[in-house]
Amino acid sequence: MRGKLDLDRAQVRRARQLARRAGKPVVDLARGHTTVAVERAVLRLAGITGADPDGIPWVNRLVDAVAADVGLGHGVSVPVFHALAISGAHDLTMLAQKAAAGSVRFSLPSGTAATAARRAARRAVAAGIKRIDRRRAERERLVKRYGDPRQRPWIYLIVATGDIYEDIPQAQAAARAGADVIAVIRSTGQSLLDYVPEGPTREGFAGTYATQENFRLMRAALDESSKELGRYVRLTNYASGLCMPEIATLAGLERLDMMLNDSMYGILFRDINPIRTFVDQRFSRQIHARAGIIINTGEDNYLTTADAVEAAHTVTVSQLLNEYFAHEAGLADWQLGLGHAFEIDPDLPESFRLELAHALLARELFPDAPLKWMPPTRHMTGDVFRGNLLDGFFNLVGTLTGQGILLVGMMTEAVVTPWLSDRDIALQNVRYVLGACGGLHEDFVPAPGGFIQRRAHHVLGESIELLERIVDDGLLNAIADGTFGIMKRPADGGKGLSGVARHEDDYYNPATELLEAA
Repeated sequence: MRGKLDLDRAQVRRARQLARRAGKPVVDLARGHTTVAVERAVLRLAGITGADPDGIPWVNRLVDAVAADVGLGHGVSVPVFHALAISGAHDLTMLAQKAAAGSVRFSLPSGTAATAARRAARRAVAAGIKRIDRRRAERERLVKRYGDPRQRPWIYLIVATGDIYEDIPQAQAAARAGADVIAVIRSTGQSLLDYVPEGPTREGFAGTYATQENFRLMRAALDESSKELGRYVRLTNYASGLCMPEIATLAGLERLDMMLNDSMYGILFRDINPIRTFVDQRFSRQIHARAGIIINTGEDNYLTTADAVEAAHTVTVSQLLNEYFAHEAGLADWQLGLGHAFEIDPDLPESFRLELAHALLARELFPDAPLKWMPPTRHMTGDVFRGNLLDGFFNLVGTLTGQGILLVGMMTEAVVTPWLSDRDIALQNVRYVLGACGGLHEDFVPAPGGFIQRRAHHVLGESIELLERIVDDGLLNAIADGTFGIMKRPADGGKGLSGVARHEDDYYNPATELLEAA
C-alpha cells in the first residue's frame, strides 16, 4: 500500500535509516552519562518523599550530599544504601535529613558491603517500579470499565489557572463539555527549576506547578468524571525541563496518561544544555514506556519561530528523530503522540492545501502513531471571529487527515487566558466539525500528481537532504547551528550542564537495569 500520497517507500526507509544513524551517537552519549535528575528519579522510585522547611525536596538534599562526597559518576544508589545500612536511619528521608545536618558522610563500599548495597537498592527501586505497573494495570481496568471515547481524534483541552483547586472544577466542566484529554499546563518557568515542588499549589503564572500531589488530586477528580460520563478521561502534564526524569516518575506513580516529552524542546526554547536534555529524556522515556504513558512531542513549537512552509521539513526530521529515540527507550508506536501544527500564514495563497499536505505526510509516515495536531497560535490576531474560523479549518484538516489527538484551539489565543465560556465555544466548533465530517478522511484522496502530493514529496525530499547533513555533521552540531526553530544551542552551553556526569566503570543504576531487562 502506497497510501494517499503515493510516497516512495524506498525514500521512507532511507529517511528512517538516516534518523537512526543521526540519533545513535546521541543515544550512546546518553547511555554513558547520568545527571542529578536521573539519580533523584531513582531515589524517588526507592521511596524518598518530602521536603525541608525551605521547600527543597529531601531527594535534592540527599543527591547533593552524595555528589559532594563521592561524585555522581558511580551513581548514588550504592553509596546511599550503604550509608542507610550503617547510619541507623530508618529510611531514605531520615538519611537525607541526617546528611543535610552533616551527621552522615558517603563513601564507595567494596566487597560484600557493595554487593549488599546493590541488592538493597535494587529491591527498593523494584518496589517503586511495581507500583507503576499497578497503576498501569489500574488504567487498563478503568478503560475497560468506562470505555474510550467513541471517536478519533481525541479532543485535548488545556486547563491551568495556577490554583489546582480551581483547575479541578474547570477540568471536570471541560470533560462534561466533551474533552477527552485534560492537559494541566505547567507554570511558566518551572522547567528551569532543578527541583520538583512538594504538595498542592495554589499559585502559578500561566499554569499550575507540576507536583506529585497536584497529579494525585487531578487524577482522582478525573476518575470521578470518568465514572459520571461513562468514558475514561485522560490526564496530561509536562515531563520536560531540568526535572524531566523525576516528573516522568511521579506521573507513572500517579497514573497520568500522557506527558509532553520532546527530545529537543528544552534545548531550543528553554536553553537547557543539550547533553543534560538527551540523558534525561532517555531515562524519562524508559519510565513512560513502562507506565504505558503516551508522549507528546513538541515539533509544533518550531513553527512559532521559523516559517511553517520553509521549515516544514525540520518538523518531519524532528518527528523521525523523536520516533527513533522513543523506540530505543522502549516506547511502542501507540505511545508516540508526535507533534505538528496548523501554523502556515493564512494570508498565503493555497495555505489550506499546504496544511493538508503537511498533515497527511505526517499521518502516512507514522501510520500507527496517535499524532498530536496543534491549532494556530502564531497568526492569531485577537479577532475572535477570524480566530474561530481558523480553528474550524484546523479542525477540518484534523479530521480529513485522521489525526489521533486534536488540541482544541481558542479564539482568544494571544489575548487572554481562556474563560470557561471560551472553551465551550471552542468545543462546539470541534464537535460540529467532527460530527459533520468525522468519516470524511475515508473519502478524501488528493489528486494523483496534484498539488498536495507534490508538496508532500518535496518536504520528504528536503527532510532526507537535511538528515544526510546531520549524519555528516552530528546532531549536536546541527542543534548548535540553529537547524531547528532557528535557535542556536551549543553542546557546551545552556543550563544544567554542571549536573551531568560521565559514568565511572562501577556505575550502577538499578532502575535502568530493571527497565532495560524488561
